[in-house]
Amino acid sequence: MWKEEDNKLKRTFKFGDFQEAFAFMTRVAFLAEAHQHHPNWSNVYNTVEIELTTHDAGNTVTEKDHQLAQAIDALIS
Repeated sequence: MWKEEDNKLKRTFKFGDFQEAFAFMTRVAFLAEAHQHHPNWSNVYNTVEIELTTHDAGNTVTEKDHQLAQAIDALIS
C-alpha cells in the first residue's frame, strides 16, 4: 500500500530474491520513461523502496505521482 508522507508517495516491495526485485525495477524503469516521471528508489537484495514526488511542482505529490503509482501497482497485481 502506498503511503503519503513528507510530500512523497512511498511504498516498499518485497520479492523472492534479488533477481525478481531487479526484474521489477527494470519494468518500472520502462513505465517511468513512458510517464516521463522518474522515481527515487533503492534496492537491497529482495527489497525495492520507491518514493514518488513531482520536482517541477516544488517536490509535492501530484496526480503524476498517483498515476505512476497505479501503473506500478498494475505490474504486480
